[in-house]
Amino acid sequence: MDTESEEAQASSSLLSRRSLIIGGGAALGVAVGGAVAWPLLPGRVKRLVTPDPDPFIPDAAQGQVTLETVYSKERGAEVELFTAVPAGYGDGKGLPVVVVLHGATATPARYEEFGLGRFLTATVEAGAEPFVLAGAEGGVLRWEPQPSGDNPQAMVLNEMPEWLADRGFDADRRALWGWSMGGYGVLRVDEVDPQWSRATAAFSPAVNAGDQAFTEADALATQPLGIWCGTDDGLYDNVQEFVDVLPVEPEIASFSDGGHTRVYWNEQTIPALTFLASYLT
Repeated sequence: MDTESEEAQASSSLLSRRSLIIGGGAALGVAVGGAVAWPLLPGRVKRLVTPDPDPFIPDAAQGQVTLETVYSKERGAEVELFTAVPAGYGDGKGLPVVVVLHGATATPARYEEFGLGRFLTATVEAGAEPFVLAGAEGGVLRWEPQPSGDNPQAMVLNEMPEWLADRGFDADRRALWGWSMGGYGVLRVDEVDPQWSRATAAFSPAVNAGDQAFTEADALATQPLGIWCGTDDGLYDNVQEFVDVLPVEPEIASFSDGGHTRVYWNEQTIPALTFLASYLT
C-alpha cells in the first residue's frame, strides 16, 4: 500500500475520528491540561488530526528524464519505462543503474512527479558517484510470476539489462530500490538471483511471515542490504520480524518516525541512493 491508498483509507473516517478525537481531547484537557493531553496521544492519532506536510523534494535540477513504452515479452504487454540521468551528465552513457520497483498504487508515469530525477541529481551533488535511475511497470502482481504467464519478476531479471544496454547505460553495474510492494519485489529478485544486483534498498517492504521473502531469506546472505521502515507503518512489525530472520544483519536497518507514506520515503531517499551508489563504482 502506497501513500495514495493510505490516504484514501484515512479520509473515509477522518471526519468521524476528528470529532471523536477533538471531543476526547477536550475532555482529557480538562482532566490533565491540554498541553499534557496532546503528547499522550498515539502518533497515528495525531496524524489523523494533523495534516501531513508535502513530501520533501530537493531543490536540485532535473537532468534528462524519459518516459517511454516498450514491449515486454515476459509480461506479454507494453509497459512504461522510466529513465533519469543526473543533471550535467547528458544522456548518461556508460553510467551504472539503480533499477526502481514501484508499489501497488504507483507506476513509472509518476516518478517524475515524485521528484526522482531531482533526488538523483541531489544525491550526486552530495558526493555520490553518478548513476541513472530506471524502472518499468510491473502491475499489481507483487513482482511475482503469475499462472497466466505474466511475469514482472522475469521482466526485471531478463529484459531490463537489455533495455538498459540499448540506451547506452552500463547494464552490468546494477542495484535495486523499491518501496512497499516494490520493496518486497527487490528482495525477491535478490533471492531468485543473488548475483543480479550489487546492492539493494527496500523501503517498507510488504513482507508477511510465511511468504517467499521469509522462506527464502537465506539467499540474501551475501547481499549488501538496506531496509527502512517507519515506526508508525502498519508493516513495521512484519519488517522487524523479517530483519530478525535474515542470515546476516543488513548493512542498514533504519526504523524511525513515519508511516507508509511518501513523506517518510522521501526523507530516506538520498541516504538510500547514496548507499546504493557506493556499490556501483
